[in-house]
Amino acid sequence: MKLGDIASQFQLELSGDAEVNITGIASLSEADASQLAFLFNSNFRDQLQDSNAAAVVLRPADIELAKIPCLLSENPRMAWAQIATLFDPAPLTMPFIDESAWIADTAKIGRGVAIGAKAVIKSGAVIGDGAQIGPGCHVGEGASVGAGTCLNANVVLYHAVHIGERGIVHAGSVIGADGFGFEFDASTGDYVKIPQVYSVRIGDDVEIGAGVTIDRGALNDTIIGDQCKLDNQIQIGHGTRIGHHTVISGCTAIAGSTKIGSYCLIGGAVGIVDNIEIADQVEITAMSLVSQSILERGRYSSGTGLMQGFEWKRSVVGFKKLDDILKRLRRLERE
Repeated sequence: MKLGDIASQFQLELSGDAEVNITGIASLSEADASQLAFLFNSNFRDQLQDSNAAAVVLRPADIELAKIPCLLSENPRMAWAQIATLFDPAPLTMPFIDESAWIADTAKIGRGVAIGAKAVIKSGAVIGDGAQIGPGCHVGEGASVGAGTCLNANVVLYHAVHIGERGIVHAGSVIGADGFGFEFDASTGDYVKIPQVYSVRIGDDVEIGAGVTIDRGALNDTIIGDQCKLDNQIQIGHGTRIGHHTVISGCTAIAGSTKIGSYCLIGGAVGIVDNIEIADQVEITAMSLVSQSILERGRYSSGTGLMQGFEWKRSVVGFKKLDDILKRLRRLERE
């Protein structure tokens, strides 16, 4: 593909030779003489100077840094997202139902649906037009998958779970398992299971990573809003409600009955306790513990940053003495 064709397709300004042939995309440090690279930040200018790339996408303000043909964009990351669609090697799935798939007589299958080997579609389930159900998937009784949504291999939807249109669920995710609800019976010394009688409702254009678990609710549905993006290995507890366009990074755990607003950014390995509320447009940095409600937008952090081992040990010793130090300080203030 010619560089000029890429510029025209995505309405990018071209500086340099439009006839340069582009066979793929790569990082600045690994691109070869037929690949297009990207300069996302002028701090990486040294990588650009040493790059073997055929051309580069960068901001107009950085054009003087380049000695090779350029595509100009005020947002190189957005240009990357668009251009990458031209070189995505992911196989296209054609409408086809594998003969080993098991589909209940009362299930409703839309037009142009693909269902892979050993998939199970239970009674009353609804699969929308153009949906893709990967090999080994389980779609439970009364569950519904919206038009154009893709369930990759071995995804499990329990009964009555609803996923909207144009979604992507990556391999091994489990949606709609029972929430973690038990009550201790002092008279018997046993835990009594609390039935999780509600379900999970997921909006349109949601992407869910691999190995994610989203539990069904006990007193209300667990809800994931439109355009949410969930990374791998996230746990979402029963009855949690997440607003639209919220992004959550990997290994985060959210306890039950928590309400999270729209357009939030939650970093990796964050822990969020139950029954709290987080406002719209809140950013929580990686490995923070959210132990109380956040009612105002902004950026929040907890924990300590990385330090050398001996410094950390010294800090721990000081932390253990903090209560005694505060008591002594209060005595001095009273004197």
